[in-house]
Amino acid sequence: MGLGGCIILIAVGAILTFATDWHMSGVNLDLVGVIFMATGLIGLVTFTGMARRRRVVVPTTQVVEEDRHHHTQRDGYSDGYGV
Repeated sequence: MGLGGCIILIAVGAILTFATDWHMSGVNLDLVGVIFMATGLIGLVTFTGMARRRRVVVPTTQVVEEDRHHHTQRDGYSDGYGV
């Protein structure tokens, strides 16, 4: 569930709990709204925790390349078979 789904669950739960006065037989809409809000909050906390772990940047070490080829060029030849 993404961030939008969590926010929608919280909003729907708040609407069911605080803004409705419907009475259905066998269903307590206030309890359903509280369950929706709690589920949305749990999802929101989980989502933000996972997003923080993704953003952690591991510092990389700098790679320095050394020039290992030491050519001694006397007459312009690099293989040593010159005059």
